[in-house]
Amino acid sequence: MSDKFEPLRQGATVDEAMVARILEGLRARTLPKPEWTHAAHLTAAAALLDERGLTGAEAAMPSLIRAYNEATGVSNTDSEGYHQTITLFFLRRIDQFLAPLKHEPLPECVTRLLASPLAERSYPLAYYSRDRLFSVEARRKWAPPDLKPIDD
Repeated sequence: MSDKFEPLRQGATVDEAMVARILEGLRARTLPKPEWTHAAHLTAAAALLDERGLTGAEAAMPSLIRAYNEATGVSNTDSEGYHQTITLFFLRRIDQFLAPLKHEPLPECVTRLLASPLAERSYPLAYYSRDRLFSVEARRKWAPPDLKPIDD
């Protein structure tokens, strides 16, 4: 892998090395902070779902993100850093997105994911009111959507 790496963005074409770099960088807390984009979050989520399934990803992702945040100088507070509802929402929606693609190579699935509406940072606002999604309660623990069901 090259030492120079462009931050992953929406619509990017992903290869196996990119997926590995992001997931391993998250785990080791070595991924440069500018590379921890929304697209990188989605890529790590897809890789973790592929590796552990939904239950395992939901168990692992919170501590991975919290530890990464702390290692890169981001506090996990009631107003910044880790957000439980957003994390679980995306894991669940990505799991649904990936289900019909389970026989495709992971990099192809991630490329499709990054070209989908899920790659929009505002995607959860189709399911949540702004007040609910950005509440302290939703940051601390799972809050179900208040606009439409997650499994629509």
